Amino acid sequence: FFDIGNGNTVAFFDFPGLDLGPYAEVLGGLHHLAISVAPETWARLKAKLDDAGVAYQHISGSSIYFSDPDGTRLELISDPLGHMYGSDVL
Repeated sequence: FFDIGNGNTVAFFDFPGLDLGPYAEVLGGLHHLAISVAPETWARLKAKLDDAGVAYQHISGSSIYFSDPDGTRLELISDPLGHMYGSDVL
């Protein structure tokens, strides 16, 4: 994870020898863009996606994934930046 200012981070992951399964198709490209928001904002934005009929995957209690009009996979997450799966990563 790299601090890119204003409370934002960018992360690059490399797992040599790991069987990537369906993720292998995005090697060398963008897998997804995660957008972290406050829990109350997350709930409001999720409701807007529902109202607009946008299809998404609800992966956990704090993350949903959907595609933008160009097909880029987006993640809307209510966990604070630098915190993943219950652990601090920064």
